[in-house]
Amino acid sequence: MLYVVPTPVGNLEDITQRALRVLREADLILAEDTRTSSVLLKHYDIHTPLKSHHKFNEHETSDEMARRIAAGMQVALISDAGTPGISDPGFMLVRACVREGVEVQCLPGATAFVPALVDSGLPCDRFYFEGFLPQKKGRQTRLQYLSALDQTFIVYESPFRLVKTLEQLAAVCGEERRASVSREISKLHEETVRGTLAELIAHFTEKAPKGEIVICVSGRSASEVEKSASEHTDKY
Repeated sequence: MLYVVPTPVGNLEDITQRALRVLREADLILAEDTRTSSVLLKHYDIHTPLKSHHKFNEHETSDEMARRIAAGMQVALISDAGTPGISDPGFMLVRACVREGVEVQCLPGATAFVPALVDSGLPCDRFYFEGFLPQKKGRQTRLQYLSALDQTFIVYESPFRLVKTLEQLAAVCGEERRASVSREISKLHEETVRGTLAELIAHFTEKAPKGEIVICVSGRSASEVEKSASEHTDKY
């Protein structure tokens, strides 16, 4: 069995009793960074052996690990924070296990974008999760695609690139599009700032952000859709 186990994105108490039991009972824990995961395991007095499984080695190790699990090993996969596979290593191992006929169970638990979305005050009945945007090639194409969506969309970003990304979003979506920026989710200095893209740019230009960032942006309004359709018709 492969268990995919979410770990806290901030407060160490944000982990389920089932997750702790699985981590204790597993034969091996695969961790994105063993140093980071050791802090969590030490906090809960868990002594299961750790092995690195990250984006730099998962291409080479996933198939072999899947075969070991198929042979009878119980393995738990964790990332530094949140649910493995969501903007973190995990997909390749899950895919390899599926190919080997290995049962996979993903436990419910922490992930950064859900609390950020709910806390944003933007519609969350339908949403689009983008994760990290491409750094260079294809970035503008993705921004244009996101700007045309009619549901809230979610982007992960580094604090060092936040203002630049907000400016790029404003360029394609318009400065008055509603959005929110959540940082340090579930940590001591957790904060969500809401407003138009123009207001968020001004805020974070004046006050440099720290911590992991989740950006939520509202989808195109009905009036924006009608205006776009009208402009397209006028061209022809």
